[in-house]
Amino acid sequence: MIDLKGRSYLTLLDFTSEEIEYLIELSEELKRLKYKGISHNSLKGKNIALLFEKPSTRTRSAFVVAARDEGAYIEYLRKDEIQLGKKESVKDTARVLGRMFDGIQFRGYDHNTVEILSKYSNVPVWNGLTDKFHPTQVLADLLTIKEKKGYLKGIKLAYVGDGRNNMANSLLIGAAKMGMDIRIVGPRQLFPEDDIVQKSKNITEETEGIITITDSIDEGVEGVDVIYTDVWVSMGEEDQMEKRIKLLMPYQVNMDMLEKADKDVLFMHCLPAFHDIETDVGKGVFEKYGLDAMEVTDEVFESEHSVVFDEAENRMHTIKAIMVATLGDPISLYGDNILKMHATNR
Repeated sequence: MIDLKGRSYLTLLDFTSEEIEYLIELSEELKRLKYKGISHNSLKGKNIALLFEKPSTRTRSAFVVAARDEGAYIEYLRKDEIQLGKKESVKDTARVLGRMFDGIQFRGYDHNTVEILSKYSNVPVWNGLTDKFHPTQVLADLLTIKEKKGYLKGIKLAYVGDGRNNMANSLLIGAAKMGMDIRIVGPRQLFPEDDIVQKSKNITEETEGIITITDSIDEGVEGVDVIYTDVWVSMGEEDQMEKRIKLLMPYQVNMDMLEKADKDVLFMHCLPAFHDIETDVGKGVFEKYGLDAMEVTDEVFESEHSVVFDEAENRMHTIKAIMVATLGDPISLYGDNILKMHATNR
C-alpha cells in the first residue's frame, strides 16, 4: 500500500512511477467528488502557509481552493511580508513555520530554498515552482493527457522551445517516469542540462520511455500526440527578450507545426501564454518587434486542439491530491475507490 504521509513534494525525481500513478488516480477521484459536491474535509484543522517570491494566478488559486475544499486554513505570505533570507535565514524561517503550520508551499527562484524549507521545517513542503522544477504543473499535465488520451505509457510528447527551463526539466522527468516518448525540440543553445537528461534516461531503463533531444522540428514533432510549449522569457529575464525572440521564433507553435503531428494532437501550455496583444507584454512586443504572438499563435491557442484551460483546472485537483496524500489519510477516506482504481490500472 502506498503511503505518502509526511512526504515533501519537491521534484518528481523523489517519487516512483507507482507513487505518481497513485497521485494521478487520487486526483481523478477528488475531481469526481468535487463535481458531485462531495468533500470529506480531510484537511480539517490543518494550517497551511503559502510562501510566494513569484506571483501567480494558477498556483495560488489552486492551493487556496484545494485547501479550503478539504477544510484547511490558508495563510498567504508574500516576499515583502516575511524575512525569508533577509533578516532571517531560510533555515531559521523553516524551523519557525514548521512549529506553526502543518504544511508549506513555496513558489520562488532558487530551488535550494525549497530544499532547505523541507529539511528544517519537519512538515511537508510543496514546490509551487522554482528555477529548476515545476512538479505541481507536470502532475496536472499528466492528469490532463490521461483524461484526453486514456493512457500515458507510450504517449508521444514534444516540448518545443526553451529546453533548459523548469518546465522542460520537469516534463523530462515526469514523462520518463510514466514511460512516455518525450522529445525536447529547440535550439542547441537551449538544450536541457546533461545532468537532467542523464537522470531521465536512467529512469527510462525501467519504464521503457524514450528521450530525444533535437533542434529539428520535423524529427521532434512528427506524429506526436501532444505539443507543449512555454513562454520564451521567464520572470526576471526580460532583458533577454530580443535575443530570445530571434533564437526561438523558428520554434513558434503554429498550425503548420500542428500539421506535422497526429491529427488529434493536443496543444498544452502551463500559462500565461503570449498568443495575442491583449496584455501589456503582448502590446509591448507588438510595438517593438511587430509580433502579434510569441511562443504560440492565437489560432492554435484557440483551436480545438488546445486543452490549456483543462490543464489550468487540473492544477487544483492534483494539488489537492498532493496535500491530501501528504497531510491526510486518503486511504481511510477514499480508500475503496482509490484502491480499486490503482489495482485496475496496474
